[in-house]
Amino acid sequence: MDLPPENTSPPVPAPATPTRPAQAAALFEQSVAIMARLRAPDGCPWDREQSFESIRKYTLEETYEVFDAIERRDWPHLAEELGDLLLQVLFYAEMAANEGHFTIAEVLDHLNRKLVRRHPHVFGEEASRAAGNQADVDAEVEGSSAAVLRNWEDIKAAEKRAAAEKRGAAVQDHAQSRLDAVPRALPALAEAAKLGARARKSGFDWDEWRDLLPKLAEETAELEAEAASPDPARKPAVEAELGDLLFTAVNLGRHLGVDAEMALRGCNRRFRDRFRQMEESASKPLEELSLAELEALWEHAKRTLSESAPGAAASTSEARP
Repeated sequence: MDLPPENTSPPVPAPATPTRPAQAAALFEQSVAIMARLRAPDGCPWDREQSFESIRKYTLEETYEVFDAIERRDWPHLAEELGDLLLQVLFYAEMAANEGHFTIAEVLDHLNRKLVRRHPHVFGEEASRAAGNQADVDAEVEGSSAAVLRNWEDIKAAEKRAAAEKRGAAVQDHAQSRLDAVPRALPALAEAAKLGARARKSGFDWDEWRDLLPKLAEETAELEAEAASPDPARKPAVEAELGDLLFTAVNLGRHLGVDAEMALRGCNRRFRDRFRQMEESASKPLEELSLAELEALWEHAKRTLSESAPGAAASTSEARP
């Protein structure tokens, strides 16, 4: 008896959820009011104590939480994490308002005008001009993403020229340094890799990856020398040497064709799995074990997980504290 053919058709996507601007506006207004209440004189002591410097680390953490939820396709969790990321925006805007710099309304106005200004093919050239577009672009993109990106960059460049003229600065046709093209706002690992790649175009780079190995040893020795000092005043020097070591490691990855961020995320994942395996294999809490017993559990965890995933390329010298 012949079996019916296996259904290999792709899954039917879920129907799109309609956006309700009025509902979103009401909830956003509520969020703004809540943040203002938290920062009010009789609000939350912790929220009132925060500054731009103190909460910026949370902004980075929340961004990575969003990144993680997207990777796992965890949509309910992503909705929550996007809310946490939005909280950072509200926090910064309220602190800025408290100090008389700007308000959340100005943030939204800048965003709205930018979106209209850079999308003449959607909102029309007249609306784009009214929103501040000073570039001559062809709004007839005919469904071409490449054409959209060209227009976006042209409009963005015109904005920068106008801003420079407004500040009274001389408009430069090119950056003062080749490295100016690397955004300072990138995550540090990505910035390091891009800086190295840019410097390479000027011939300032190692010839091959093996040349970086002695440099790694040199930076490690310099870090060791600075860290050996008990003087707390040496902390900035220790931080600088650790930065040099990390920069060298990132550029070693670049020469090997390995993205440092992805490499570290993979290492973190393996560490989590192996540490969990240690906890499950231990006969008593880890803090009650000797260093030798912990080392034995670590080696056992590596072997166990390696055997359970024979197709995976496992590291035999995993990073650990």
